[in-house]
Formats: sequence, structure tokens, C-alpha cells
Amino acid sequence: MRKKRVLLFSEGFGTGHTGAAYALAEGIKRLNPEVQCRVIELGKFLNPTVAPWILSAYRKTVSSQPKLVGMLYKTQYDRSLNRFTKLALHRVFYNHARQVIEQLKPDLIICTHPLPAAVVSRLKAQGLDVPLYTLITDYDAHGSWINDEVSRYLVSTSRVKAILTGRGIPESKITVTGIPVHPKFWERTSRESLRQELGLKNMPAVLVMGGGWGLMFGEQFIDALTAKLDKIQLIFCMGSNEKLVEKLRHDLRLHHPNVKILGYTNEVNKLMDAADLLITKPGGMTCTEALAKGIPMLFYQAIPGQEEKNCQYFVELGLAEVLDSEAVIDNWFQRLNREYAELEEQRSRRLSPDRYQPRGCAAAVLEMLGKADGLAGLRGARTQAIPDEAVCVTP
Repeated sequence: MRKKRVLLFSEGFGTGHTGAAYALAEGIKRLNPEVQCRVIELGKFLNPTVAPWILSAYRKTVSSQPKLVGMLYKTQYDRSLNRFTKLALHRVFYNHARQVIEQLKPDLIICTHPLPAAVVSRLKAQGLDVPLYTLITDYDAHGSWINDEVSRYLVSTSRVKAILTGRGIPESKITVTGIPVHPKFWERTSRESLRQELGLKNMPAVLVMGGGWGLMFGEQFIDALTAKLDKIQLIFCMGSNEKLVEKLRHDLRLHHPNVKILGYTNEVNKLMDAADLLITKPGGMTCTEALAKGIPMLFYQAIPGQEEKNCQYFVELGLAEVLDSEAVIDNWFQRLNREYAELEEQRSRRLSPDRYQPRGCAAAVLEMLGKADGLAGLRGARTQAIPDEAVCVTP
């Protein structure tokens, strides 16, 4: 009998959408190696000349004009992609996308970004007979995710489900799975052993992440971060922004044995386990990975739109705090030195399966594919990713 095939379409606007696709593919493979998965960034794969230019323009807009991004998000919040946009996508990608699907013959297509979801939806409207799942990769649901031809929506929480039902999506077409994370985030490793492996000291550690593009905060926060380097070690993980990495490495304030500066790395799971506090932008994937590791978060420079919504959600649940002043850093650094054991105990409580089941999304997809045989104990994993009544664990 032919093995089941899952085709995951993403797009490279940020790193979270494609990261979610790969995380889900790896999770499915971990739970059932018999299922074949393929991840494709639609624009990069089908139009490699134009796609990098579009992504570069988007990145510059996010960096230089975040308020414009937020305004567009809010004004279009309740609207699906308009007919002109869908027609343009159809003209650019229709034949190529159809050929890829015909060649790979998937049993299921999962889209982790609205643009490929719109392209596949149009293909389905014209006769494509393959189920289409849309995986929403944030803790909010913009109208651009919605298409009539979607067979099922996979969402992060019951709150997102309520947003979709409020827009007329039948409840039967929505499954609360949580946002998937790579299997490397499914379990927690000993902090002490990882610190030894990573060349870190056995003292409070703060992980500072700039997102996949390495976006960073202002000079005053560097001053606040480096004020207590004798008691706190800092790990900067700046993604693919090589210029920023070099800038930080030439910053005299960071020339200290308790500072480690990294660019892109595949060991974020280890860094989260080794650290006691995460300072980050509130991207959907990063928030979920931190949730899986139980690490408390401080959010800075949320991009207006979905990141603001992510920020609001985690702060409301007491799983994060907004980094809006140097006093927040000072407070947390004092706590890390004064209440170290207590904070670690709180972190262990945050790892309760009632909060988040990292296998849940992969298990749900397998069950829908009819390939969940032998996965006892995971059939009920399609539960709410974070209960709305979550206990407050931050100061």
C-alpha cells in the first residue's frame, strides 16, 4: 500500500511560517515514519527570481516602517485577500503549483501562510480534489487566512477558534491543535549538562533573541543588560543578521567573559533549556517554543499586528511581560539572583501538559490521515494549547 503523503506549503515572510511547516513535518515523522512529508516555500521554489526581491522589500518595510505594517494589518483585519490579489497569485503561481501537486500526489496539503493557502484554494475551486488544511501560526486570526475551500483550520487556542467561528467558519472545520514545534522542543534537557556542553557558566543565564532576521532594540537596553554582568551571563542569538552580529561583537560593553554572541543556530532548543529567562520578539513560533520549554519571556519591539496580538495573549496569561523600561530588566535580574530556586520550580510547573502538548498538532494530523495506529495516549492531544485560566507565573 502506498505511503501517505503530506505536502506543506509555506512562504518566507519572517521565519515562523516555514519553521512551523518543518516542525510539523518533523513531528509527523517522529510519531509515524511511514508518512512522507515535503515542505516547500511557494515563492522561493516556484519564482526564485522575484521572491527574494519581494521578501527583501517586506523586511525593509517591517524594519523601517512598522507602524505602516500595523495599519495595514488592522485595516484589513476582517477581510480575506481581495480578488485582485488572488488573481495576481493565480497568474504567477497557478500552473507551477498545479504541476508540483500533480507530480507529488499528496493525500493532504497543509499551508502555513495565507498566500499559498489562497493559491491552493483557487486550485480546489477549479477541481483539485485534495484536502486543504490551513495552519494559523499566531495567537490571532487575520482575515487573510480565510478561504471558502479550506477543509480544516488548525489553530493555536480556543480563542482563535472563537475568532474564526465569529466570522462564519463552522466549528466542525476548526481543530485546536496548538502551534507545532520541532521534536527537539518536546522534552527538556538538564540545564547543568547543557551549560557545560555550550561553554556556559553555572550562574543565571539570559537568552536574548532577535528573531530570525535579528531585529534588535536600542542602546539604552544594552546598557541595562550589561549593568550586572558580574552576576548574569548573556547569550545573544541574532538570527541571520550578520551585520548586527558583527556590530555586537565590536561593542566594548559586550567584551566580557559572561557574554556569548551567536548568529543563526540550530540549537535554540538547547539555549532555551540552558537559560533562565528569554528576551525576544513575540513571534508565534518563538513564543510557542518557549512555552514548550517553560521559560519565562520578556517581549520587546512587537511588530504592530500579529506580534502585538501574540504579546497581548501571553501577557494576559502571565507567561510573559512587556519589556518597556530598564526597570523591568533590573527587576528580573534581581529575581534571578535572589529567587533562583523558586523561579526554577515555577518553570517546572509551566511544563504541565494542561498548558501545552507539543506533540498535539502532529498527532492530530496523523489521526485525521488515518495513520494514528499505535499512538496510544496521543489521540486526545487535540486539546487547547494554553488554557485561558492559566496560572500567573511572572512577577
